[in-house]
Amino acid sequence: MSRLIYAGTPETAVAPLRRLLADGHEIVAVLTRPDAPLGRKRVLTPSPVAQEAAAHGLPVIKATRIDDETHAAIAALDAELAVVVAYGGLIPRRTLDAVRHGWVNLHFSLLPLLRGAAPVQHALIQCHDITGASVFLLEEGLDTGPMLGMMTEAVRPEDTTGSLLQRLSEAGSELLSQAVVGYLAGQVTPVAQSGEPTFAPKLGREDGRIDFAQAAKAVHGRIAGVTPEPGAYTELDGAVLKLGAVALVPEVDDLAPGELRVEPGKRPRVLVGTGSHAVALGQVQPAGKKMMAAADWARGLHDNTKVRLG
Repeated sequence: MSRLIYAGTPETAVAPLRRLLADGHEIVAVLTRPDAPLGRKRVLTPSPVAQEAAAHGLPVIKATRIDDETHAAIAALDAELAVVVAYGGLIPRRTLDAVRHGWVNLHFSLLPLLRGAAPVQHALIQCHDITGASVFLLEEGLDTGPMLGMMTEAVRPEDTTGSLLQRLSEAGSELLSQAVVGYLAGQVTPVAQSGEPTFAPKLGREDGRIDFAQAAKAVHGRIAGVTPEPGAYTELDGAVLKLGAVALVPEVDDLAPGELRVEPGKRPRVLVGTGSHAVALGQVQPAGKKMMAAADWARGLHDNTKVRLG
């Protein structure tokens, strides 16, 4: 098969690497971000892709950005193609040109929709019913290169960014596999992207703040989009309350935005009003505590009939 460079960093990029290895390609090097501090003790830990590469005995290049030294190392590999899946850094023009047949990117959106660092997050925040993955040739523009393939994936009501990314990573691996083989064999011709682009910039902590004055669908979508990172939250009596995924409850429409109601029974529900109808909280995390079932948290409130979130 072919001599490939693979560039990726998070868990999302592990399944595509495994698929390329299973296809029989020679991965001459893996480019990934440097070790990062993780956990409460901030222990320096290799990226998921670095760990997968080590398990297969693959050479690893760790770099935050492609400087002169990293560029020289890549150029010396004499690779036929480089494959990128969520590496987390820009590839400069000279490095794009240093690989014989260029660089191919697996991106988790239906390009040109949602170009940028957080396409799955924004698809959920914007309440898309359909998303997918695209394989395209990298160029200097932001996700602007010509297409080699595309697949669609339905968004499920219970999806969060975590679950949807996992499915797209697996399904996108098949798309990537076919695109790489077809492109190198001359059987797949790059086609210019078509349509009006939209953008999906990286999210910050403030993007996780929930405004219960918005309609329930928008509240549901934003919480799903920021789960697990950067995380959804609201405030209660000036303290941060982190929120897990919520469910839509269209039959309850008599709660004011942020107003809490606990419905007792064998399966109690903790409802919160929005700008339209209610949502049911799944799990919450009060400040200084672990995630817990919303019903367990609500039992500990002094008077849950007077609680207002936000």
